[in-house]
Amino acid sequence: MRSSSYPVLPARPLRAVVVLALAAGVTAAVPAARAETTAPPAAMTSTEVAAKPYMGWTSWTMQSSKYPGLNPKGDYSYLSEANVRKQTDAMAAKLKKFGYEYVNIDAGWWMDWSWKPRFDRYGRQQADPERFPSGMKAVADRIHAKGLKAGIYLPVGLEKGAYGDGRTPVWNAEGCTTADIVHDDLRTTNGWDSAYKIDFSDPCAQKYIDSQARMFADWGYDFLKLDGVGPGSSKSGDNYDDVADVAAWQQAIRAAGRPIHLELSWSLDYGHVEDWKKYSNGWRIDTDVECYCNTLVSWENSVDDRWADAPAWTDHAGPGGWNDLDSLNVGNGEMDGLTKAERQSYATLWAIAKSPLFTGDDLTRLDSYGLKLLTDREVIAINQSGTPPAEPVTPSDPQQVWAAKNPNGTYTVALFNLSDAPAAVTANWSTLGFKGRASVRDVWNKENLGGHTDRITQALPAHGSRLFIVTPRGTALAWTAHEAEAGTLSGNASVADCSACSDGRKVGNLYTGGKVTVRDVVVPKAGTYQIKVAYVSGDSRSILVSAGGGGATSHKFASTGDWATVNSVHVPVTLKAGANTIIFDSGSGYAPDIDRIDVPTSS
Repeated sequence: MRSSSYPVLPARPLRAVVVLALAAGVTAAVPAARAETTAPPAAMTSTEVAAKPYMGWTSWTMQSSKYPGLNPKGDYSYLSEANVRKQTDAMAAKLKKFGYEYVNIDAGWWMDWSWKPRFDRYGRQQADPERFPSGMKAVADRIHAKGLKAGIYLPVGLEKGAYGDGRTPVWNAEGCTTADIVHDDLRTTNGWDSAYKIDFSDPCAQKYIDSQARMFADWGYDFLKLDGVGPGSSKSGDNYDDVADVAAWQQAIRAAGRPIHLELSWSLDYGHVEDWKKYSNGWRIDTDVECYCNTLVSWENSVDDRWADAPAWTDHAGPGGWNDLDSLNVGNGEMDGLTKAERQSYATLWAIAKSPLFTGDDLTRLDSYGLKLLTDREVIAINQSGTPPAEPVTPSDPQQVWAAKNPNGTYTVALFNLSDAPAAVTANWSTLGFKGRASVRDVWNKENLGGHTDRITQALPAHGSRLFIVTPRGTALAWTAHEAEAGTLSGNASVADCSACSDGRKVGNLYTGGKVTVRDVVVPKAGTYQIKVAYVSGDSRSILVSAGGGGATSHKFASTGDWATVNSVHVPVTLKAGANTIIFDSGSGYAPDIDRIDVPTSS
């Protein structure tokens, strides 16, 4: 299991070490004269937080890496005031003019080099004087002086070390102590069980969150990453339901009087997507992208997981809140641990998925190719357009096409070859809803490729990609619909109600031989047709598709997030002129539920 950004000491079990470190307790109380909550809160502006995916830098990637020289004082020791200063200066010099603005300080700012925490006398995290000798307000002030925004981090819940003996007072809440804000049985929460679960039935609990938010606002922070949030973060159940915490943070930020972007981490539960959208500005849909190895990331570690995990979340991103794919580490060449083709595919998916564009690279040593990937204005414009993300229009097979229709009638189209060997990938215009000619621009290569009729095919290297803007010059396609439940069912297949489905029904129970056969699919001439398959699947599943008595081809359909949401992809089938039969067969496994198919009237 990979954790998110709340580390442990090396070579020890994850949970045990976190508990040990936090159980060490509160260090000497910080005198009132040294408290960093003296500045008045900034006035709330009218600027909408997260109108577009945010852009910036995070300290976590280099903190977590074993790359030689990054953490000379031991694991996670990269995080220091001096290093944040270096990255701030580099961002201001190299990336600010392209829209990068957040400098985000991750886990450990209140920990000493051995990961022992510090808290103030009100149970709030306090900067470690060796890591951040100037204090966190001075760090934020310097970031602001460069025309940038400052970000900070907390784990969800009341950290065990902050509890003390339960008598620690809550700031600005007369009579409230840490014993009042947690459950009497001291049940734990978050992805590491490193904190006590807060009991929001007591008004003192909200007061504690208010005190933390006010502290960050007084210090001048513009961004908060709240980590280990559940359901998610590899945990489920009542103890790990932190929706109330997220809601409390939203309320506290509003009361503090400073716009603060609230980002949630990690692997948030899709079943609570409406809560994440309601109470936050972004949510990590996956585990950490870092490999915790001798590079920053690796393709197989979890970069490649995002192509399978992102599609279910596509419909939920938009101004005010975005799906977070984690950091974009494509700028440091060898240290990244990726090929050039992988770096471009990584950057392409992040851009079209409208993920925040924040890198964990060392900005002081970006190579020329990495700088090109991070600063391509056309690619950044795609990401920052404020429009919905692209989604796959073909199945989650090794060769994929993702697309999004733009307000001006063009399409953003990405081709991906996720296999370990070179392969050709074709984008058929019929999967975009039109036929005939289209003008194509190669975005990364800054080249207009001229007109292409019905499709474009590109030979791609292993893990390679292309990014196009496609301008239709043809005509819209006509379609003929066929409801799956009107077909012939065999094996375990059965009809089920589905409020989101066409005609309110679907065919389910497609497993171990279950089939649905759709007959009388009539087309005017023989050819290969890209049929659109509407389906429901709570997880990623494969299905065998065949037509006209020909051999079956297996296609993997991405998860739709749950068993009540419908998505669609296009599958190629070879049809003869006249009536045809199309079969969806579960084979020996479990297949997605099928809602309906739409067949274009021309090949």
